[in-house]
Amino acid sequence: MDRMGRRFTAIPAKVLSGFAFGIASKQNGAFQARILLALAALVWFAAAPASQAQNCRSDPGPSIDWRGCNKKTLMLDGSDFTRANLTGTDFSYTDLRHSIFAGADLTKGKMIRALLNNASADNAIFERVEGYRATLQDVRANGASFKSGELQRANFTGAQLRGANFEKADLSRAVFDKAVITGANFVYANLSRASLSSAVFEGSLDFKNAFFLFVRIEGVDLSQAENVTQQQLDMACGDNATKLPAGLTMPSQWPCPEEAKD
Repeated sequence: MDRMGRRFTAIPAKVLSGFAFGIASKQNGAFQARILLALAALVWFAAAPASQAQNCRSDPGPSIDWRGCNKKTLMLDGSDFTRANLTGTDFSYTDLRHSIFAGADLTKGKMIRALLNNASADNAIFERVEGYRATLQDVRANGASFKSGELQRANFTGAQLRGANFEKADLSRAVFDKAVITGANFVYANLSRASLSSAVFEGSLDFKNAFFLFVRIEGVDLSQAENVTQQQLDMACGDNATKLPAGLTMPSQWPCPEEAKD
């Protein structure tokens, strides 16, 4: 597409217009109209500014358009991506520490083993992102959406995730130690072997149909949690300090076997 674009844009619009006029003077009727329409479209394409397409070579900045760009294995720490369009961008193995993603759209992006420590991403969109082993320690992502994200083994230690949406996200073996998850949504999330033991929250969390296989909830106060079922608790790893919602009971197998915690 780039080669074709450069080829057409190298043809001056006046030349194409003149060519169209020459044909028009020799043709009649419907055939002439079709020729004129086709050449008019070619003239418009040749005259269109290159800035209409995203520029993967441009420097990072607010509202940058890097849709579908390959930004793997780079040092981009401290960059400002406020309200940027980063849909489908590949940030795998890239250093994005201390960067700003406030209001940015990273839908369907790749962040495999990316570093986002201390990044600021309030209200950012990480929906359907591939973030296997991504490091998000101390990230601030209040109100962010990780819906349907693939975040296996992601590290959210110390993260600020108030009101974050993890609906249908794969969070298997993810770590939320000391993360603030007040008001977070885990509806239909896969929390198998994830650690919530040291997470910080007040009020309700929604765990409707979340998968609880060996999820670590030792010492966690779930008394205000919504949509927790006995079946979920029977698969979890809690202890005597775990507080349960009214009507639910402590499973007989707590604490979980050591092999379930590996």
